[in-house]
Amino acid sequence: MNAKKTAAPSLPGPVMLDVVGLRLDADDLRRIRHPLTGGVILFARNYHNREQLTALTTAIHAVRPDVLIAVDHEGGRVQRFKTDGFTHLPAMSKLGELWERDVLVATRTATDVGFVLAAELRACGIDLSFTPVLDLDFGVSGVIGNRAFHRDPRVVALLAKSLNQGLALAGMANCGKHFPGHGYVEADSHVALPVDERSMEDILGEDAAPYGWLGMSLAAVMPAHVIYPQVDPHPAGFSKKWLSILRDDIGFQGVIFSDDLSMEGASVAGNVVEGARAALAAGCDMVLICNSPEKADQLLDGLPSAIDAICSARVAALRPVAPALDWDALQQDARYQAAKKALQIL
Repeated sequence: MNAKKTAAPSLPGPVMLDVVGLRLDADDLRRIRHPLTGGVILFARNYHNREQLTALTTAIHAVRPDVLIAVDHEGGRVQRFKTDGFTHLPAMSKLGELWERDVLVATRTATDVGFVLAAELRACGIDLSFTPVLDLDFGVSGVIGNRAFHRDPRVVALLAKSLNQGLALAGMANCGKHFPGHGYVEADSHVALPVDERSMEDILGEDAAPYGWLGMSLAAVMPAHVIYPQVDPHPAGFSKKWLSILRDDIGFQGVIFSDDLSMEGASVAGNVVEGARAALAAGCDMVLICNSPEKADQLLDGLPSAIDAICSARVAALRPVAPALDWDALQQDARYQAAKKALQIL
C-alpha cells in the first residue's frame, strides 16, 4: 500500500507587501498566495477596531500560514493602532529622558513598554513590529526626532536591549533600524535621498555601535536609505560593503530587511525590480514594497522564482513560537497589568 504523500511546507519568499483595506480583496489574496511573498505589512488604513484587525490577520494566515505579519508600531507618532483598547505608547525619547533621572527605572520601564507593545499586537495576530529605532538623536533629523532613545549610543543600546527583552517576554522578535544610522542627516528618506558625509570611523564608532553591543539580542535589522559617500556610493540597503560590515565585522546573524522600495531614498537603485534585485544581491533577506499595489505586482512578476533557503529560514525564525493570549485573557494577565501600570511614569 502506497504511503500518502504530504505536501512539502512552503518557504516564505523574499517580498513583504501590504494589503489595500480593512479586509482582503481578490488582488490581495492573489499577491499573498504568490510564492515570492513572505510577509505582509499593515498600516493605519488597515485598522478599524480590534475585531476587524484580528479577522484580517486570521484571514492572512489562513491563506499563507508561513507569512510574517508585521507593522511599524514603535510608540509616539509611529503607532498604527491607537484606539479600541490599544495602549498609547510613549515616544522612545521619553525613556531617554527617564534614563537621565533614574537609569534602573528607565531600563525596567523599557522592558514594560516592549512587553505591552508586543502583547497587544500578538493578541490581534501580528507577528512582528519594526522596532526599536537605534538611530542617535543628533537633534537635526525631523523624521527620526523623538523616535530615538538618546544621543549617547551606550544609552540607546541598553534601552533597546531592555525593550527587546519585553518584546521577547511576549513572544515577539525585534528589528533594529536604520543601520548604520539615520539620525545625523536632516533629509527624510521617504521624500529625498539623504547623504551623510562623515567617515566610516565616525559612523561605526557612534551610530553603528549599538548594533554590535546588542549582539544576539538583535533579531533583525533594517538598513537606512542613506548614502555615506566616504564609505560607498550606494545607500546602505543596497550596499554590499555596508551589509558585509554588518554580517562579517559586527557579526549580525539575523534577518536583514530592506526599507520600503517605494520611498524616494530607494529611487537611486532604479525601478522597483532593479531596486529589489540590488538589495537582495547586497545581502538583504527580504525587501519591502508599500503603498503601491502596481509596484508590488511588478516585483512579484520581475524577480527570479527561486527562493534562497537560508534567507527564508532566517525570516521563518522571526515567527512567534509560543501561543499568544487573546485580548480578553490579556487584560486579566498579571504581567500585562503590571507593565501597563508602570508606563504611567512616562
